[in-house]
Amino acid sequence: MALMAALGVTMFSCTRHERIHSVIAEEFEHAVQSSRAQLLDVRTAAEYAQGHIAGAVNIDMHASDFKKRVMEMFDRSRPLLIYCRSGHRSRMAASWLASIGFRLINLKGGIIEWEQAGLGISSRR
Repeated sequence: MALMAALGVTMFSCTRHERIHSVIAEEFEHAVQSSRAQLLDVRTAAEYAQGHIAGAVNIDMHASDFKKRVMEMFDRSRPLLIYCRSGHRSRMAASWLASIGFRLINLKGGIIEWEQAGLGISSRR
């Protein structure tokens, strides 16, 4: 019985991670430019205000209603592009969102990598 439970957890984990693709900045930029792009910045509002990828919706992943707001604003049938400052928070958020059916493209090194690649940021909301 314990083996079956462990196998189930492993299979669920694999399925969840198959829904998450972490990519470098140039690949992420290509996805952002797609006409079907849905773009989510999971940093704080203060971080977002300092600069973000144009077109990104900001929902702080630590907000109590994070999942609810994401489900209301984004279409689960389309990939969701997600990023944070360094890639850590977005990986955690991607894991949560994959568990509720989203397919995600995560910016591996966050907006830090984006800027290091010479890609522009916006300060407009």
